[in-house]
Amino acid sequence: MNPSSEPALRFRGGDRHHLFNNHGTWFLRYCVRDAAWLKAERRITASLGTKDLAVAQERRDVFLEHLRLHRALTAGAPACTWSCAA
Repeated sequence: MNPSSEPALRFRGGDRHHLFNNHGTWFLRYCVRDAAWLKAERRITASLGTKDLAVAQERRDVFLEHLRLHRALTAGAPACTWSCAA
């Protein structure tokens, strides 16, 4: 991930947004746009390492909260956007 990327997260906690199941293992998926004027996005997929939906939702929530914190701490960085697609 580009260190200057900034998340613009659309997220509804508690449901399956950003989650998908691949052969029994839950994964997190979101998109990163390195600059606000770019249309191209990079889709990031990461295994949550669990077969339990409740555990996957909790890990997703922690991960996305970490991204929000990172965004708040780097608020003075050059403006870029993240867009998230489920």
